Amino acid sequence: MSSHHTTRRTVLGAGIAAPALMAAPSQGPAAQAGSRPPAYRIIYNWDGAPHAYSEYPQTVSQFLDKTFAPMKNTQVDAHFWCISEHEAKWRPTQLEFTGEPEDRRYDSAGSMRHNEGIRAMYDRGEDPYGAMVRRGKELGISVWASVRMNDNHFNGLQPAEMRDTVMSGLTRLRKAHPEWCLGPKNTPKWFAASWNFAEPEVREHRFQHVTEVAKLADWDGIELDWQRHAFHLPAASAERLRYTLTDLQRAIRRMTNQIGRERGRPFYLAVRVATTLESCRRIGYDLPLWVKEGLCDVVIAGGGAGTDPGTNVEEFRTLLEGTPIRFYPGFDGGFWGQHSGLTADWNQAWVRAAAQGFWARGADGMYVFNWHANERGRRPLLTTIGSKETLRKTNKAYMSLHRHVGAEDGQWGGADLNDRIHGETPVELHRTLTGDGPEFHVRVFEPEANAASVELQIEVEHLTPDDKVKFTLNGAELGAPTVKYALGEDSPSDIAESAWLVWKLPAKAAVVATHTVKAVLLARHPRVRVPLVVRHVEIHARYS
Repeated sequence: MSSHHTTRRTVLGAGIAAPALMAAPSQGPAAQAGSRPPAYRIIYNWDGAPHAYSEYPQTVSQFLDKTFAPMKNTQVDAHFWCISEHEAKWRPTQLEFTGEPEDRRYDSAGSMRHNEGIRAMYDRGEDPYGAMVRRGKELGISVWASVRMNDNHFNGLQPAEMRDTVMSGLTRLRKAHPEWCLGPKNTPKWFAASWNFAEPEVREHRFQHVTEVAKLADWDGIELDWQRHAFHLPAASAERLRYTLTDLQRAIRRMTNQIGRERGRPFYLAVRVATTLESCRRIGYDLPLWVKEGLCDVVIAGGGAGTDPGTNVEEFRTLLEGTPIRFYPGFDGGFWGQHSGLTADWNQAWVRAAAQGFWARGADGMYVFNWHANERGRRPLLTTIGSKETLRKTNKAYMSLHRHVGAEDGQWGGADLNDRIHGETPVELHRTLTGDGPEFHVRVFEPEANAASVELQIEVEHLTPDDKVKFTLNGAELGAPTVKYALGEDSPSDIAESAWLVWKLPAKAAVVATHTVKAVLLARHPRVRVPLVVRHVEIHARYS
């Protein structure tokens, strides 16, 4: 026992004590500090990249200009700054300071600019994060800290390999304690080096990290980003061990409440979790208990890999009913999987359609993650998705939920296991005994039936002219489609392996409705071995 306690004191460092993790549970929502947080039209999560966006040594002025460039004069009302993942990017600290895991010798000039630029700011006696908060106030933008609770950018590194490896973020603490990591038997191999939060020392270490961040600046609040990455407990027992994540969540909540009392105004706490309550349970987030005990002020639902438009807004709204907790569905950097559409603006139309649906179903605002941008890059979306009014009469692409699962042994293998779990595409088409086939549901949320054109577009892979597939829309058989191909400008071919089948629909099809599409395979070309695959089912409403 004595050696165990000695190790624990080493993990905690000075000024942070383990008893905070041992306290009795909070008593209901009344335990929350202060009032309901404001409703933000858009929350913009910056992942720390602007530290490397200027030549070394970056000035604080350059840092702030790069950071706020995408947000100025948009619908962004809150900036969530990813302050760190593993080592500290601030002084003073009981953690390892940025650059130390790599012995300040870097694999790229960009990594040197990032880490050494931060060190130079503190060597000059500057306060970059205090300056960030002040700049946000000048712009009318709330500034929160965001902490990735279990980030794993270790490229599939295994715990047994860590001791002799030098890598960004691979701290001495992790290398000294591979037994505190999940390991390949408890999680997808790519994420084996992730912390195991069932270990009390891990929770104490993360509590220390979050506490230092919370006291670093006059933040409006702090986000616990549980979804980057969402592997915290042994997979076979994650639901039963969920009390350990609640233990840490509860301890952090008490710490933020104390900060709020000391400064005389609320210090808000946000959590980023999975997009369905089912996935939350699988991962180990006891969200019903967190809500019951008032352990957060904001719930953000986001995928572990790419955007998950399958966020079950209705079940979150039911769970949060009668509480002051805000709810935001999230967008990631892009679409996760394969998509090659017929229109150049497909990605923006898809995001706008998802945002329209989130607003219509009761979201408090939108949350965007990994939208790396300057003052131009994401502006068309950052000036439209933050309001129902600005989304009116914009091109949208509504689609059935697409489930993409990457190769288990590939890069980021397993990252998407709990995302888009009710996805309807892609699906193979096979002949059936009873003339049945898969159904796809496309939810449309246009407030008025005045789109200039409405189309049903279905992508079918490996299609030949001799294949016969019956498609129905809301029970009515569709006629012959127009067949189109997504070809590049320089393509010498007239055809592609995937065909898009297109049907014109009446304007009234683009109103608030759930459309059911069915595909029934009648005959397959006898000389093509691979099955037909319905890859995407979409309804496009275009105004220009």
